[in-house]
Amino acid sequence: MTGPSFWIYLAILAGTTYLVRVIPFVAVKNKIENKYIQSFLYYIPYAVLAAMTIPAVFYSTNIMLGAIAGTVVAVLVALKNKSLTVVAVVACVTVFVVELIMKMC
Repeated sequence: MTGPSFWIYLAILAGTTYLVRVIPFVAVKNKIENKYIQSFLYYIPYAVLAAMTIPAVFYSTNIMLGAIAGTVVAVLVALKNKSLTVVAVVACVTVFVVELIMKMC
């Protein structure tokens, strides 16, 4: 991709990104008072983050059982209100141990 086609693609990408960010500001003039819409908008970032992260969790390891065990342990530790660092370390150690055991068998 060289020359003019790059600049055309870049302009289209910039235009669509700009429109996605500007249209809500233009379309909605007042503060949103509806509780259902507010709660929907509140949870969108979490839903998008989960949709991007969960597939990567299961396909980033060599053995699927390790990924499943790490995810389950991470959820359980997170439900105990531990910090993000603790959850990540415990999940990584769990995946490492499960994969080590599976390779030995």
